[in-house]
Amino acid sequence: MPYVASIGTYLPCWGEAQRRVPGDDEDAITLAVEAGRAALIASGAVERVVIVSRDLPLLDSSNAAVLLAGLGLDPELEVDERLGGAPATLDALSSARPRTLIIGTDLDPAGAAAIVTAERGLQVRTAARVARSLPVRTRKATGDVHDYGDPRLLHERGLIASLEAAWLDTPVAIAGVDHDRAAELTIGEPPRLPTVGASAGLFALAALAERQTTGPLVAAEQASLSGVTVCGGSADLHRREPPPRPLPEGTYIGDTEIPISLAAYERAFEAKVRWEAGRFAGSDELHFPPRYHLAEDCTLSTGYELVALPRTGTVYTETTVNMPVPGLRTPYSLVIVELDGVGVRALVKVTGAEPGTVDIGARGRLALRRVAVRSGVPDYGYMFEPDWVAAA
Repeated sequence: MPYVASIGTYLPCWGEAQRRVPGDDEDAITLAVEAGRAALIASGAVERVVIVSRDLPLLDSSNAAVLLAGLGLDPELEVDERLGGAPATLDALSSARPRTLIIGTDLDPAGAAAIVTAERGLQVRTAARVARSLPVRTRKATGDVHDYGDPRLLHERGLIASLEAAWLDTPVAIAGVDHDRAAELTIGEPPRLPTVGASAGLFALAALAERQTTGPLVAAEQASLSGVTVCGGSADLHRREPPPRPLPEGTYIGDTEIPISLAAYERAFEAKVRWEAGRFAGSDELHFPPRYHLAEDCTLSTGYELVALPRTGTVYTETTVNMPVPGLRTPYSLVIVELDGVGVRALVKVTGAEPGTVDIGARGRLALRRVAVRSGVPDYGYMFEPDWVAAA
């Protein structure tokens, strides 16, 4: 019987109140990192990570290295990448052992939520699991989507039939369906959830923990269903859900193929994605990006250690670029950020704010974002998000 010690949620700042959209620099992994870091704020050690989504960027490779680096976790941790929706995430919770980080992440609508399990906290127990086949909406390996387009069939022979087969008490919340349908089938007024995919069940769990509500929580996807019973207790809740704003206008050049050097990608990965500087033995000076050093005997020294950098800072100078660049929405803003307490300045792009709105002296944080997609490979780095994005 798992316990949930902490819950973290993340919504992009773009879109509408009930339908957030990812920015050009966001994908399922950057959303997962934001929610996971929120859940880890108040938790102890993590021994295993489970990520559930139908929008994983890499299907023929692994997303684990970027996920662990962005979360600041040990690269030796086990990562379980599951292709699934709302029921798959509750299944992961039902069978989780303590010190497991579980993340559900979605792109349409966009959002991510994460929980950390422990020996105490918000108690849940497995209540139901029903697997039935009703492939109303399918997506092939090529990305082609076919939608049978019969919401009545989906509701009556999918959700209703699966609820009847599960022999559940009336749920207090249903994830994976729209709010009006959930309201018809639950006790009282269920929480209004911002997503309907893999993260929806964890958003529902966050709302129930906030309300101190107990009872059955159900997650549905087409005709499959998974349910847990929230039994009581408490969990730390950390939400990163800035108010929604329309995506900024601009020109986007997306048809140009951008090549990648995998050798250069591999060399820069740890420092760039873990946000670390290089430091040589006997020196307090940090170099970002890390670079080799010419020793006193005129030999090239490569033995620096990587040191974690602060993720907060102040804008030292800024500029806005109006020249179109493939893979970027133009115009866009660049800033040099003075990182807190280490004497390091970093040149980064601005995220989460309209171009030209970040001034010298602005405070903010460094957030993992997708810098580009090169030869089909998502390339990640850090961008500056001003504090007023979350406070607006």
